[in-house]
Amino acid sequence: MTKNVLAETQKNSSKSKKRSSSTSISLYSPKLSLVILVPCVIIFIFLQTHTLIQFVQSSSSSPSSWSFLSKWNNININNCSLELKAMAVKLRNSVTFLPLKDLRYDKTALQGHTWFMSSMYDTHEEGEVQYQHFPSVASEGRLLCILGHDNHDGSWNSYALAWPETLPYNATLLKGLTFISYNHYNYDNIWHGLSAMVPFVAWHRRLGSCRIPNRWILYHWGELRTKMGSWLGHLMEATYGGALNIEGFDGIEGPACFEEAVVMRHNEGGMSRERRMEVYDLMRCKARVYCNVSLVDGDPVVKGKDVAVIIGLTLFMRTGARSFRNDSAVVEIFQGECLKVEGCRFRVAYSNNLSFCDQVSLMSSTDILVSPHGAQLTNMFFMDRNSSVMEFFPKGWLKLAGVGQFVYHWIASWSGMRHRGAWRDPHGDDCPYPEDNRRCFSIYKASKIGHNATFFGEWVRNVLQEVKHSKTEEASSLRSTGCACD
Repeated sequence: MTKNVLAETQKNSSKSKKRSSSTSISLYSPKLSLVILVPCVIIFIFLQTHTLIQFVQSSSSSPSSWSFLSKWNNININNCSLELKAMAVKLRNSVTFLPLKDLRYDKTALQGHTWFMSSMYDTHEEGEVQYQHFPSVASEGRLLCILGHDNHDGSWNSYALAWPETLPYNATLLKGLTFISYNHYNYDNIWHGLSAMVPFVAWHRRLGSCRIPNRWILYHWGELRTKMGSWLGHLMEATYGGALNIEGFDGIEGPACFEEAVVMRHNEGGMSRERRMEVYDLMRCKARVYCNVSLVDGDPVVKGKDVAVIIGLTLFMRTGARSFRNDSAVVEIFQGECLKVEGCRFRVAYSNNLSFCDQVSLMSSTDILVSPHGAQLTNMFFMDRNSSVMEFFPKGWLKLAGVGQFVYHWIASWSGMRHRGAWRDPHGDDCPYPEDNRRCFSIYKASKIGHNATFFGEWVRNVLQEVKHSKTEEASSLRSTGCACD
């Protein structure tokens, strides 16, 4: 029996330990901790609130309490001000200038990424111009700053981003809108210069606000340029309605920061044909207004129900390289074919002795432009849409000139013209090297162009007939009298 009692006692002891263990676990459970913690927090908040109320009530009769609180606040404000000033100093000192021209890309400057402001990415929507805008979301609200006075070595010029409140030391803030152009070629050749300007006109027109820049900054290979060619300058004055302010950083020693800046570095790349045509329409219209060009000579003359269609045929000549060897023979061919077509008006002009407005006027009344390959063909976009272009090349260009020989095919398409093909002279100066040797191109590039009377005559005869037919059908249509961005 003693054994049974002992066993029972041990059993009860074991149960008691289990209950005790269970009770111990429940005392430290998360739920119980939360139940205990919440009332504690409530009581703490109540006591703190009660203490604050008592302090406010006592301070109403105790100016010294308010004085203490005011001093405490002033100390906090002063501390915050000191911290903000220290932070501003750090931000100013952290502005990092990078080379405008990144020499890592000097071998592939026109391929893929760019060597100009190489750390920045463009904003590019489908079919639109590629650009950078400062300040913007992309720049996190920072302004563009440039230390870029050097006009001999672009790698000495540099750029950085900075917040408006913490511009670099010795910086000059330039107010208004700044256009910053990068051109891999130059601003004197009218084709290369125009290619650099077109994206600015596209940005100007696309946003609908037609904003006028306060200044232009021009870079070529990262080197500062302070002027552009006369033809290009007049075109931009016409487009934007006033004289250009080209920044040379005169009197500015340190960095120049821009309240607002738009940077273009990819020319017309990425733009759709539709957008390009809108840009060329705008520049054509603005140039005609700027030059006060009358379109009477080019318009159909209506006599009762009969319409006499006027066709302007212009032989636009060059001198020197890529000119015709026998100008008079070529003139005779085209003039003779023009005389056979009623309403055809023939003119011969040389591009090197015409002012900008002379060229605008000439092209505005031209329906068929006949010219050797060269920058003077850029004037084609001053003609009405659907006008025709006939182009001529010296020997050797097809094999050796690369894609650059097709630029006037492109501009014809972009500006709404009809490129009627090209004639390539099979004869010309001999090259002492194999025909496919690149050294031959320097010889062919300076060559002159011969002629083929039979081919030229038949070619222009067909073009004249097609143009007369199309102009007859379009005779009742009206010209647009207003420009975009008026």
